[in-house]
Amino acid sequence: MLKKILLNERIIFYLILVNSFLIATLYFPKYEHNETLVIVDHIFLIIFSLELYYKIRFYGFKRFWKNGWNKFDFFLVIFSLPAIFHTFVPIPEVSILLVFRLLRIFRVIRFFQFIPRIDTIFSGLSRALKSSVFVIFSLVILNFLFALLACQFFRELSPDSFGDPMLSFYSIFQSFTIEGWNEIPKHLVEQIEQSGYSPRLTEVYIWLCRMFFVVVVITGGMLGMSLANAIFVDEMTMDNNKLLEEKIDRLNSKIDNLEGMIARLEGADRTAELTEENKDS
Repeated sequence: MLKKILLNERIIFYLILVNSFLIATLYFPKYEHNETLVIVDHIFLIIFSLELYYKIRFYGFKRFWKNGWNKFDFFLVIFSLPAIFHTFVPIPEVSILLVFRLLRIFRVIRFFQFIPRIDTIFSGLSRALKSSVFVIFSLVILNFLFALLACQFFRELSPDSFGDPMLSFYSIFQSFTIEGWNEIPKHLVEQIEQSGYSPRLTEVYIWLCRMFFVVVVITGGMLGMSLANAIFVDEMTMDNNKLLEEKIDRLNSKIDNLEGMIARLEGADRTAELTEENKDS
């Protein structure tokens, strides 16, 4: 009976759903150290351990191990087990046990295996990442070049944003994402105005600062990011395009067959008409 229950994917799905809500509840400060909820969470872990045991017995280890989700479940459960021992056995509190406890969160990822066509989605994701590698690499190089330029010209004006190449890299990346990018040049303009330069030099410096970030946003944010998104989305939807193309090909094939049948029927009718005309004559 227990074996049939634990080999039923629908039941496992509902168990994961309930356990996910339980895990979320345990991260509220009010319930974080609730012993009852912790014990219930450990009971779920025992259930998932039994699920693995029955799956291995039912499918055999080789067949079980060929499935990627089974591998994921296996390692997740194995590395989560020390959290149970820590509850019942007085083991000294060490950081590694905290890591084992945090693995409870990753059990929620098991939801993915129940999403329809998840393999197709992951296949599209993998294909999209491979196709986007060159564009992403180019964006990183472009980001790095702009970061060095910004570090050279603006580190004294805004050391918090451009004090070193890493800070500068992050600030330029923020501009690439077009998320609050205008705050950075606005702060720089304020610093330039307070730097004591001559009015004309201040005006030129402000203009160059603004133009620099205009170029950054256009090249990295609008063009670069848009290109990366376009390639990514195109590869992700390629499976849908293939299905449409196959349907169109089948439809064209049927149309060609119908046209051929109509042509043959018309030819047969014409032949019959000629035969009748010959008889009459």
